[in-house]
Amino acid sequence: MTRKTRIRTALVTALATAAVTMGVSAATSDGDAKASAKPTKKQIAALFDGWNEALQTDDPEKVAARYADDAVLLPTASPKIRTDRAGMVDYFEHFLENKPKGEKVRSSINVLDENSAIDAGVYKFHLTDAKTGEYRTVEARYTYEYEKRNGKWLIVNHHSSVLPPAN
Repeated sequence: MTRKTRIRTALVTALATAAVTMGVSAATSDGDAKASAKPTKKQIAALFDGWNEALQTDDPEKVAARYADDAVLLPTASPKIRTDRAGMVDYFEHFLENKPKGEKVRSSINVLDENSAIDAGVYKFHLTDAKTGEYRTVEARYTYEYEKRNGKWLIVNHHSSVLPPAN
């Protein structure tokens, strides 16, 4: 084998090794990207469904568990801003007395990145007064800000206010 042939063989071997290494690296990076890919709008929309299902349990602790420990709740049926678990549980104890069932009317979801998203729009609450049994529907505007923390999606900011009458 001539010196020129040995150099050519060494270069081909080096290039082949580099190509295989780059291919493995690209495959690993691609797999990592898929593991931390942005959620779909449908996945974010399902977070509301989970929250609404928690309401159906009549357990204020289960509803409050859907919020991060440092979340802020500006609720529909209370003037108090809730910023801790005890405040949220207190709110939901009273709110759940009316057997609320949420129904989205309009929704706009913005997936910010793989760990955060915002769902804003209008929803209706179907309520039954605990004392009179009277049924009523309340329309409200809402904003849910979600963050994925330790692999779990949590509400970090929830604002809900009664929809004002149309002009």
